[in-house]
Amino acid sequence: MHMADAMVTPAVAATMYLCTGVAGAYSIKKIRLEDNDKTIPVMGVMGAFVFAAQMINFTIPGTGSSGHLCGGMLLSAVLGPYAGFLTMIGILLIQCLLFADGGLLALGCNVWNMAFYGCFIGSLLIWKTLMRKGASKKKIILASILGCVITLQFGAFSVTLETLASGITALPFAVFAAVMQPIHLAIGLVEGLITAAVLCFLYEARPELLWGIDTAAYPHAKARFTQSKTIGILALITMITGGILSLFASAFPDGLEWSLERITGSTELEAAGLAYDTAAKIQETTALLPDYAFKNSETITGTSFSGIIGALVVVAVCIGCCQLIRFVRKKICINE
Repeated sequence: MHMADAMVTPAVAATMYLCTGVAGAYSIKKIRLEDNDKTIPVMGVMGAFVFAAQMINFTIPGTGSSGHLCGGMLLSAVLGPYAGFLTMIGILLIQCLLFADGGLLALGCNVWNMAFYGCFIGSLLIWKTLMRKGASKKKIILASILGCVITLQFGAFSVTLETLASGITALPFAVFAAVMQPIHLAIGLVEGLITAAVLCFLYEARPELLWGIDTAAYPHAKARFTQSKTIGILALITMITGGILSLFASAFPDGLEWSLERITGSTELEAAGLAYDTAAKIQETTALLPDYAFKNSETITGTSFSGIIGALVVVAVCIGCCQLIRFVRKKICINE
């Protein structure tokens, strides 16, 4: 659901940057109040896993479309809404700058559409509510499917609202929404099943890694692995996903591109102007691996390399940001 710059006007883009910035600043404030160093490696490896998983587009049968994991619901069910949201910002920023996936002008929109709803509505309203009286595999599966389906519907609808506010006449609101919502319903269902599988594994392996679950109150939820072993398994799966499984991603356009093609006959829109040209030039400079490949090359090694390097960069960014927040928190405590 990565929007390209041509789908929004600079005014709408600036507004969504502001909204995302406010949510991000509030998340940083909440994270600063927490003091749990054990979440740092989990934040890194889960962020890397979501990055790698987003490289794998799965085919939606009978449609000619594909979808991929958004990851907001998954991250927030493990890290909580605030750390999950900040991790998603890091993932989408890296995808935008290093791989030219999603427009730089539209980055605020993409963070809002793909991260805000999954991290806040998915975790605070759905996950937290269902886990309030204790966790079980059935509840985890239900929360995952409901959370992904509902929040992806919100995200898809936000895309249509943003294009409406931008006055994109090539995408009539009613027609665009009528195409976007059903295809993302199917994508959300598949994402829900993937999310449920990962969360059920964590529930079996190390239940205290799941956010909002009081394992002390539910002695039946016993850990099968140590935290370090669980993180190691996730790291291995991440490397396999990014380095190998990404080679088998569906070639069909994703839900947004498919919707654009159904309405306009093309998977892309065009826009001209200083803001668009500037954003494009910045991405041309920063995108060392455009479209998850070596420049001017379509070899499969470029895809594998992109998956592995991207995952490692996400780990580095997540851990670096956590360490920075810890440093600032300590400085504030010393000054007080």
